[in-house]
Amino acid sequence: MKFWTIPTVMTWTRIVAIPLIVGIFYINIAPEKANLIATVMFVVFAATDWLDGYLARKLNQTSAFGAFLDPVADKFLVCASLLVLVHLARIDVFVALIIIGREIAISALREWMALIGATKSVAVHMLGKVKTVVQMVAIPFLLYDSVLFGMIDTNLWGTWLIWLSAILTVWSMIYYLQKAIPEIRARAK
Repeated sequence: MKFWTIPTVMTWTRIVAIPLIVGIFYINIAPEKANLIATVMFVVFAATDWLDGYLARKLNQTSAFGAFLDPVADKFLVCASLLVLVHLARIDVFVALIIIGREIAISALREWMALIGATKSVAVHMLGKVKTVVQMVAIPFLLYDSVLFGMIDTNLWGTWLIWLSAILTVWSMIYYLQKAIPEIRARAK
């Protein structure tokens, strides 16, 4: 059974991490310490995204369930972190709405395209991967919210990167919708 493989358990840890990352801001510790702990947790759990995929291929433990759960865990982790950042007034709610809205829209589009047997037209593209990398750098910068190594203003860099991520988010959504339009038109007749 491929339900409890090492990669799948690692994916589940990303989901379990969400209340931990959110909860760190609600316990009675210094804000700087909460920022550091949340940042480290986010980076560690986000790194499991790459590692679980690598291990699934290396150990021949790929599964349909793992392929389903992996992007769900990523989206939960990103969306929860964005909501925390909105709550902490570190990002504009408009940015969070763009990113979260796109994730919902593209997930629904992919589900529908799978239903009609046209998944290839909305397969993951390099643009989506770049968007994800930019998000995964911006979020820990914004969680940390301080000066790193005495010279990197993580709030400033995180803000620029999260806005770049929002732009890439819209761009990638347009790309996926353009790829899906022929199938959508064919089914609308």
